[in-house]
Amino acid sequence: MSVGEEVRTEQGKPQQSLGTAAARNLATTTKSVPQMQEISSRWLLRTLPWVDVQGGTYRVNRRLTYAVGDGRITFVKTGDQVEVIPAELGELPALRSYEDEEVLTELARRCRQRDFAPGEVIADFGNQTDDVYLLAHGRVEKVGTGPYGDDAVLGVLADGAYFGDQALLDPDAIWEYTARADTACTVLILSRQDVEQVAERSDTLRAHLEQVRSIPDQRTNKYGEKEVELAAGHSGEPDIPHTFVDYEARPREYELSIAQTVLRIHSRVADLYNQPMNQTEQQLRLTVEALKERQEHELVNNPEFGLLSNCEYDQRIQPHDGVPSPDDLDELLSRRRGTKLLLAHPRAIAAIGRELNKRGLVPETVDMAGNRIPTWRGVPIYPCNKIPISEARTTSIIAMRTGESEQGVIGLRQSGIPDEIEPSLSVRFMGINEQAIIKYLVTAYYSAAVLVPDALGVLENVEIGRWR
Repeated sequence: MSVGEEVRTEQGKPQQSLGTAAARNLATTTKSVPQMQEISSRWLLRTLPWVDVQGGTYRVNRRLTYAVGDGRITFVKTGDQVEVIPAELGELPALRSYEDEEVLTELARRCRQRDFAPGEVIADFGNQTDDVYLLAHGRVEKVGTGPYGDDAVLGVLADGAYFGDQALLDPDAIWEYTARADTACTVLILSRQDVEQVAERSDTLRAHLEQVRSIPDQRTNKYGEKEVELAAGHSGEPDIPHTFVDYEARPREYELSIAQTVLRIHSRVADLYNQPMNQTEQQLRLTVEALKERQEHELVNNPEFGLLSNCEYDQRIQPHDGVPSPDDLDELLSRRRGTKLLLAHPRAIAAIGRELNKRGLVPETVDMAGNRIPTWRGVPIYPCNKIPISEARTTSIIAMRTGESEQGVIGLRQSGIPDEIEPSLSVRFMGINEQAIIKYLVTAYYSAAVLVPDALGVLENVEIGRWR
C-alpha cells in the first residue's frame, strides 16, 4: 500500500480501527500440549495385578500333570486343497512330543480331505471310532442326548480343532456324541488303520504309542494331576493310605520381554524452543505413551506370553450361533471360579449390546475411574482395541481371574531399574553425537503369566458384522 493510501474494509468502506491480523502479531498465543490419537484407555495395563520379579524371570511351579496334550492344528491351503503341517500332528494327544519328521510327514500325506454340507452328520453316536477328524475350516456341533431324549448341543468346535483322537489309542473306542456340521466344513481324516500301518514300519512310532497308552493308567484327578490318595468316611482301624504331592520337574519360566526405542532431539531445539513447554519433556511423554500401547498389544498378542496364545485348548469355546450371545458369555464365565474381568474389542462390545437388546436385557454398569463400564453377571467388560479382528470380521473375548493369591493371571515387571521414571520403565541418557543430537534410550520390561490353566479363557470366532 502506498503512502497516503486509505485502508478500506472488504465492503469498500474506510477502516476505522486496528485489524485483527495486525493485532495478532502483538498477542500471546495459548497452546495445547501435543495431542496423540494412538492413546487408548489401556484397561489391561490398569487392571492387571503386577508382580515384581528378580533376575528377569518368573517360574510357575505346578503339580505334576499327566495330560497328554491338547492343542490347535494348523493347515496350509493351496487353491481348494488343504494339507496339515506334519509337525502340527504332534498336537494330537497320541502324538504329543513325537518328533520324527519323516514319520509325521508320512501320516500327514495319508490324511484325506472331505467337505461336509451344513447339517450333515460327520460321525454318529455309538458307532466305533475308526478315524481322527482334523477340522480345517467350519464349525462342528457335538450333539448328545438330553435327559428327555431330545438333542442337546454339548459343545462347538471350530477351525484347528480335532475330534475322534481316542481311535489312535483305543481300538474299542466308540463315539460318545454325534458330530454334526453346523456350517460348511472342510475336514482332513486320518484313519487308525493308516496309523497302524505306519507304526508297523516305524519302531519309534510304535514305542511312542505304547508309552502313551500307559499314561491313562496313572491315578489322576479330573485336571490330569497326580491324585492325592485319601481316605474318608471310614471307621475302625483301616490302613490309611500314604501319599505325597508331586511337582512338575520342568516348570515353565517366563522371562521379561522388552520394548525399546531411541529418542533423538536436536540440542538447538532443546536449548532454544523450551518455552512455554519443555520440548524434551513432551517428546518423552509421547514416546512413553506409544511404548505403553505396544506393551499392551504384546500382552494380548505375543506368541510366547500373550493372553490369546497362552489360553489352554479346553478353555477356548466357540459361540453357538457365531454372535456373542448372553448364553455364550455364561458359558465363558462358567469355565472358571471368580472371573474378575472380561476384555473385548469395542466392536465386540457393540455386538454384545445388540444381542442383549434383542432379548430385552439391559446390562448393569459400574463406575471405573469415572467411566461407566458395562458388566455381565457383575463382571466388568473392558474395551481393548488390541484384540485383533480377522478379515472375516471375527474376534475374541477374553475372560480372566487375576491375582497371584487367586492363582490367576498376573503381569510381570522388575522395579528399581536404573533411570526409572515408572516401575519397570526407564529413560536413559545416551549422550550427544557429532551432529549435536541428544539421544535417550526408552525401555520397558514386562510379561504376563497364567498361574493355572483355568485362570484364562477365550470365546473365539465371535462374529461382529451380523445385523438382524
